Amino acid sequence: MPNPRAVCIGEGLVVLVARDAGPLEDAAVFDRFAGGAETNVAGVLVGLDVDSAWASRVGDDGFGRYLVRSVAERGIDVSAVGIDPDHRTGMYVKERGGTTGRPTDLGARNSRMHYYRQDSAASRMDEQFLAEQALRALLDAADLVHVTGITPALSPSATAMTLALSRRPRTGLVGFDVNFRPALWGARAGQAPDILEEIAHNADVVLLGADEALAVWGIEDADRIRARFGEPRHLVVKNGGGAVTVFDGMDRYDIDALRVDVVEQIGAGDAFAGGYLAGLLHGLPVIERTRLAHLSAAAVLTSHADFQPIESSDLLRRALACGDDEWSSLRIGVDGVPAALTARFGSQQGAGVSTG
Repeated sequence: MPNPRAVCIGEGLVVLVARDAGPLEDAAVFDRFAGGAETNVAGVLVGLDVDSAWASRVGDDGFGRYLVRSVAERGIDVSAVGIDPDHRTGMYVKERGGTTGRPTDLGARNSRMHYYRQDSAASRMDEQFLAEQALRALLDAADLVHVTGITPALSPSATAMTLALSRRPRTGLVGFDVNFRPALWGARAGQAPDILEEIAHNADVVLLGADEALAVWGIEDADRIRARFGEPRHLVVKNGGGAVTVFDGMDRYDIDALRVDVVEQIGAGDAFAGGYLAGLLHGLPVIERTRLAHLSAAAVLTSHADFQPIESSDLLRRALACGDDEWSSLRIGVDGVPAALTARFGSQQGAGVSTG
């Protein structure tokens, strides 16, 4: 069977990460990476045997060329990335907390993102972007189109594009990660609840945190969230403490998270979304696709990188299908997911997730 096909639409960012932990004002050296929620999700999907494309706009600048090249090197189709000659590529700087004792030190295992994306090339995406030939061809063939609540927060034109995308007739699924970032909405914060709600109603798969639902709509109980959003067949509510409530239709599943020795949290939500969506596209049962989401998130949580994919393997398949007691006793240490799975399930490599 051919791999499922997915398109992730949203802003990619160049990420500069301070090499030394401590206050940003003391950082002299930065490492450069490619980031952004939708590029992270696309990368996770590719590692799990889903042919994925990323669609966006970047500036006609060195950062834009680096971003497109880096994303393509992950095996992601970048044919629908447009070049904007008049606006720059977005970026952010990641500050890593340390143990310097300085008043402005965030503290060990804490991080902060400093965004420089206002009026970026991606913020100029609009409804006409959806009509561009390269993107239209990808959308028409996609089994999944994925967006996040970050994109409509970028600008009014990006809002219009995301709403139009959610209303677009399709043969595949529309995935939506609410990903509420109040700072990005700025003066339009009062519009966010209605905009995000419409996109969620139009989607087939919705992922959100209970804390996000509380901040946006004033509800955090999973059943109340389901009552408000009855249209998406698949609704994933991430509760505090790592537990997840998944609705498949009206069937409810409560699935515990893994025990993870967390190094850093940034990017884990994107990885979770990518793992869940990959499992759904491959037809995995609810529990197995949610476990795949947890393992994908754990790979990022045990790394300083925003993007740390896992790959299809026999070890992974065994972990997804193991008994509840064995799953609950699994711990992901700082050596990462592959080391933990090897220690628990052996070293044989073989069939991928899609052979389940």
